[in-house]
Amino acid sequence: MKKTSLEVYKPAVDNMGRILKILQEEYPDAIYTSLEHKNPFQLLVATILSAQSTDKLVNKVTPGLFEKYKEPRDFIDVSIEELEEDIRSTGFYRNKAKSIKACARDIVEKFNSEVPDNIDELTKLPGVGRKTANVVLANEFGVQAIIVDTHVQRITQRLGLTVNSDATKIEFDMMKIIPKDKWTEFSHQLIALGRTICDAKKPKCPACRLLPYCRFGQEKT
Repeated sequence: MKKTSLEVYKPAVDNMGRILKILQEEYPDAIYTSLEHKNPFQLLVATILSAQSTDKLVNKVTPGLFEKYKEPRDFIDVSIEELEEDIRSTGFYRNKAKSIKACARDIVEKFNSEVPDNIDELTKLPGVGRKTANVVLANEFGVQAIIVDTHVQRITQRLGLTVNSDATKIEFDMMKIIPKDKWTEFSHQLIALGRTICDAKKPKCPACRLLPYCRFGQEKT
């Protein structure tokens, strides 16, 4: 099939309701992050650790980490070298340790040890971009949010719902075409799709119920 020019793919946009219905049928339970946590600060730390890593790997590290460091101030008091060793297996541990310590300091000093519950204040914290902030807002504060991780970025592009590669631009593109009460659910369902079928290197297009509405899939067949 001739490749479609780089523009929003009408079959995907025009059938958004059908796509949402299929995602709900396929992944009805994909409504929460798979990062294990007990409070907003733990989720914030876990999400920072998940950058360039996997939730599965992070979940192996965080039980011991949160047993050792029970509150934000504990992360301030520990030496950077010790924290680096504690999180080494998640990768990029030097930058992550620096971000976590700086983030914890701001939370203690500027927010009375409480994680902010809005996007503006969250994204002012060191190491916290819109994706991390939206994970916390959606999963801990019940705020509807489009969470653009690597899966959501890849699948929205493959479907043809966006022509952008920048995560923030994709987030705002999706906010325009996804009903607000579906933002969080849609994000988690695309993440589930990415982990099960729409693999980065070997997507299982014939097994995907979104194939009729997917630019990438149609170009492959």
